Amino acid sequence: MKILVVGASKGTGALAVTEALARGHVVTAFSRHPEGLAVEAPGLRKVSGDYHDAASVRAAVGGHEAVVVTASSPSLAGFKARPDYFSRGTSHVIAAMKELGVRRLVVLSALGVGDSRPLLPWVARKLMVDMLLKLPFADHEVQERQVRESGLEWTLARPSRLTNGPARHRYAKKAALERVPSSISRADVAHFMVDACERDDWLRQAIQLGG
Repeated sequence: MKILVVGASKGTGALAVTEALARGHVVTAFSRHPEGLAVEAPGLRKVSGDYHDAASVRAAVGGHEAVVVTASSPSLAGFKARPDYFSRGTSHVIAAMKELGVRRLVVLSALGVGDSRPLLPWVARKLMVDMLLKLPFADHEVQERQVRESGLEWTLARPSRLTNGPARHRYAKKAALERVPSSISRADVAHFMVDACERDDWLRQAIQLGG
């Protein structure tokens, strides 16, 4: 399978690249600074581009069978400068996919976005969603709406608190609005996102993840 990972130089995106390569997929790693991705493999192509530039995104999307979107601002200050960080880039991805006939889309969101808000503890809702992370959570809601209305074969990944631990492959995946463990490793989220490229189990669903 040919998979494009948007936001691939670090974090969950870099781990998704590694996971997809380990499964034998051909991967394009797209980011502003793809040289920051410390992975080299015969099936890997690194492409420098801007998630917020429609032409740059379109040039990257063509020829793939699935797109994984993990791009995020490296700091909260970035969301103050660009409060539509997620939704602006995702709109370009969706437009390019629809134009070029690429159907499978897997997008990294967060537990607490939209109808999953009640699944967070009260303190987390008030301190994080309503205060510290108000801008990114608000834009994730816009992003999720774009994805749902895209007409594509989409899956939304909504992980709980992300950690840097190793993949354990024993994590909860809930399509229903049910509580999941309060944290999950980025490696396990990457594992799920590649699964969602390969399988139809979670098509057109938002999946709560924790492990």
